Amino acid sequence: MQTQPAEEFPKAYNPKQVERAWYQFWLKKGYFKASSQTRKRPYTIVIPPPNVTGILHMGHALNNTLQDILIRFKRMQGFETLWMPGTDHAGIATQNVVEKALKEEGLSRHALGREKFLERVWKWREKYGNTIIRQLHRLGCSCDWDRTRFTMDEGLSRAVREVFVQLYEKGLIYRGKYIINWCPRCQTALSDEEVQHRDITGHLYFIKYAVEGTDQHLTIATTRPETMLGDTAVGFHPEDERYKHLAGKTAILPLLNRELRIIMDEAIDPKFGTGALKITPAHDPVDFNLAQRHGLEFVNIFNADATLNDAAGPFKGLDRFEARRKIISELEDRRILLETKEHVHAVGHCYRCQTIVEPYLSLQWFVHMKPLARPAIAAVREGRTVFIPKRWTKVYLKWMNNIKDWCVSRQIWWGHRIPVWYCEPCRASASSQETFMHSAGKVYTEPGLIVSRTEPARCPACGHSGLTQDPDVLDTWFSSWLWPFSTFGWPEKNKDLKFFYPTSSLVTGYEIIFFWVARMMMSGLEFMGKEPFREVYIHGIVRDETGSKMSKSLGNAVDPIGIIEEFGADALRYGIISITAEGQDVYASKEKFEVGRNFANKIWNAARFVLLSLDPKAPPAKKVPRPSGLGAMDRWILSRLQETILDVTDCLEKSRFNEAISILYDFFWHQFCDWYVELAKPTIRTPQTQWVLTTVLDSALRLLHPFMPFITEEIWQKIPHEGESIMVSAWPKANKKWIDPKIETEADLVISEIQAIRNVRSAWQISPKQHVTVVVKTTRDRELQILKNYSTVIVQMAKVSSLQIGKNVQRPKESAVANIGRVETYVVLSGLIDIQVERQRIEAALNDVEKMIQGLQRRLQNEEFLKKAPKDIVDRERRKAEELENRKKRLEENLRTLV
Repeated sequence: MQTQPAEEFPKAYNPKQVERAWYQFWLKKGYFKASSQTRKRPYTIVIPPPNVTGILHMGHALNNTLQDILIRFKRMQGFETLWMPGTDHAGIATQNVVEKALKEEGLSRHALGREKFLERVWKWREKYGNTIIRQLHRLGCSCDWDRTRFTMDEGLSRAVREVFVQLYEKGLIYRGKYIINWCPRCQTALSDEEVQHRDITGHLYFIKYAVEGTDQHLTIATTRPETMLGDTAVGFHPEDERYKHLAGKTAILPLLNRELRIIMDEAIDPKFGTGALKITPAHDPVDFNLAQRHGLEFVNIFNADATLNDAAGPFKGLDRFEARRKIISELEDRRILLETKEHVHAVGHCYRCQTIVEPYLSLQWFVHMKPLARPAIAAVREGRTVFIPKRWTKVYLKWMNNIKDWCVSRQIWWGHRIPVWYCEPCRASASSQETFMHSAGKVYTEPGLIVSRTEPARCPACGHSGLTQDPDVLDTWFSSWLWPFSTFGWPEKNKDLKFFYPTSSLVTGYEIIFFWVARMMMSGLEFMGKEPFREVYIHGIVRDETGSKMSKSLGNAVDPIGIIEEFGADALRYGIISITAEGQDVYASKEKFEVGRNFANKIWNAARFVLLSLDPKAPPAKKVPRPSGLGAMDRWILSRLQETILDVTDCLEKSRFNEAISILYDFFWHQFCDWYVELAKPTIRTPQTQWVLTTVLDSALRLLHPFMPFITEEIWQKIPHEGESIMVSAWPKANKKWIDPKIETEADLVISEIQAIRNVRSAWQISPKQHVTVVVKTTRDRELQILKNYSTVIVQMAKVSSLQIGKNVQRPKESAVANIGRVETYVVLSGLIDIQVERQRIEAALNDVEKMIQGLQRRLQNEEFLKKAPKDIVDRERRKAEELENRKKRLEENLRTLV
């Protein structure tokens, strides 16, 4: 049994003095490390790898605190816990950061060249890429840092190449010209999930297309008039009677005078615009499909930077939006722009730079997803992987059932280079340079194309040695979707992979269910034959108190490191978890973290009181005392402790984090500190009381440790304990023999009685130094006996000078009354307050409150106010009216007590 002298326990808790020291202690002792050479059961979490460009924000703080709670909880339960850390190379984001730095030097990546540019990116990563890892140390994260991985390290690069080749050999990877999402700023393709749609107020332009050889015309509505330069047809629904007579005729493209076929197709919506559709196959996904069905020409009018190319005729070289303005002006001059209407529609933006994306016909690499999705759908439907909360199961399944092929090529330089090489002589000798269309399940072939795990020296077909590697890189998520098994060394089959995979839990935000979670499910089942995790806990987004997403640009972001500096890491962890309801968004503010600091101070002060109260000369108890040898309130707090252990354990097993910390807060602050510690003071030096105090404190600290690791370690080291660290101590187990429902029921009644007396004292502003006379009336024998048995507790805790308890007692004159069920409590006021003055004070206050209520009622009954005032103002006024009504009731009740 170890302990520190009481005089070494400072009066105030200073997190800055202890947090770094304890973290270094844990690292030095190797407590975070995991080994597959053990008989323990594994519990594994892989961290959602933060971008190397990232710095710790509140979203990271929430996500990583949740993971650390689970890891520390399971470590104390005796599992071999591994929290696998790492970072993501973040292709587009990192390249953008380095390019901005180059721009400040007057350079560009093209001026440097690919090799030199990549050298600059690696240097940047070495200098700044681990910032967020160091910040996670400050938060207290207990990852096995010796295992830290990077999505472009040698091992993960090998895994990426292996997966690409395997998918290619299975006929699941192909290359083709398709409509993709194109970011003109980043100049790369984006997957559907990387496009953020926002409602924009734009316009519908109604343009007249003449029908060749007639005096007729079609009126066509479009939101993007600049794309008309790429039109190759116009069309309508086959059942649209307005246009049937035009089928098979030819329309004339305004401005460029190109002939356009008039077609019919059931995919055309007769209710949108005029029902007639301009068809631009190279710049619209619906039109792309129409063109394939009807054999239409594809005319690409854009360069990679969204300026117009040669196909745009006189508008060549213009930016797309400048071209729009000029085209509209020319249409107006020619009187073929018939009408313009305001129109709200969803417009896609790049998730990185927020540039409006263009649907763009481009040659790209794709993964055929439906065959991969089927097993991943089954795994969730059969319950082998469970989502928490359950509602995210429907979201996952809906997306998976409607999954589209994944565009995995990116036109940037930072990332995993696509392991494809081209032999130019073979390509030149091919009879056709057209792109080969993909047939699912068959290996995609193309003259002169070589897919290889390693760089080939020569073309296997002709022996040519001057091969050229595909210039594109793979989507960042192509390495991330392999994270649960590539981090353990796959494709090598080793002990770690066998022991730690599948992982136990994944903790992540709902915004990357499609980006990451679903894809990891598919890759895990495809390459490992097992789902990558047993449960997926989905948490919300951190917002400010008004519900706005936190961001630097809005000026509402709360810096986690700043909170740690001011309040301590434990206060941050407590604050963020206490407001995190299952799966809901989190509304954070500085005040929430002040609550965490106050709780830490409460824990510190209670522990200090207990330690200072211990008899240093008394030998430690050699055996647990019998319940019969303890007082009633001793048995009550021990019973409550066992219930708390059961409840907190159950909450953590079910990922109900905020419920667990709420139970702990209530137990420690209210039941232990407010009640038991106060009640224990008269008998504080007895062996029984000292055993109860240290037993409860020790267990409470161990229950709190996953949530608040630093302060619990600091205190645990000072109180009597066994072992090196609270981190590797055993998780408390409830002793059901100590659970006593009868004693808890009795204590609940006594506590309620004491609170009733305290409420009266507060309402009548009776000084804490003054003792009161109390009369308690109850007609039930059981309640009567309980209150009499605990009368000394009531006298002590409620500052009572005289206590009378009975069935037939009378209410004293000039007394206040409080009712608890069938128990009536009378507190004598005479001699403590001036009744007449108090009556006048209450009547005056009541009069003021009634006037304020009347004013608010008039305002809330005013239709003009309700119509024009913002909703939050109306709601605030209603809450104010409700609060005043409650205040009025309390004043009326106080007035009635004055008899």
